[in-house]
Amino acid sequence: MSGTTRDAKRARTAQRILEAAQEEFATHGYKGTTVRAIAERAGVHASLVMQHYGTKADLFAIAVQLPKDNPQGAKDHLMDVLDVRLGELPPETRALVRSMLTSPEAEASVRTFLDERVNNLEQSFEGDDAQVRALLAVSSILGLTIAQHFLKLSAFDDVPHETLVKAAHAWLSAKT
Repeated sequence: MSGTTRDAKRARTAQRILEAAQEEFATHGYKGTTVRAIAERAGVHASLVMQHYGTKADLFAIAVQLPKDNPQGAKDHLMDVLDVRLGELPPETRALVRSMLTSPEAEASVRTFLDERVNNLEQSFEGDDAQVRALLAVSSILGLTIAQHFLKLSAFDDVPHETLVKAAHAWLSAKT
């Protein structure tokens, strides 16, 4: 009868919702994701999403957390982020990055997001230099995003996407 208790069912439902939210946020970003879409993907009513996680912002904060002390999970996450950032940017990301140097609101939004990414990534790395490695990874991805999508460095035209991702993987996997 194990696994059929009310608590076990509730935990499985919460996990389905969380996994659905991670997929929706990854596919559509924060602004493009709706609670209704998360609920539909999880096979539950939208009110159940709110009952388990509160607001969309609360669910997002949980959905983007990396497992603590899981270096492989952190590397996998960074590779996923790099793959997205080296591809076509969603319009909301493009607008936010373009505005971050001229709009105090956009600057604050980007800073808060990146600070959260550094803190979260740091917790998933091992070693005394975890914060430094997290800071370098997040800053490098931002730099790559700006160099490719806004400055449009011509070198990006000569390097296939797969080569960039492979080189970034080797860089992130290097031991110091």
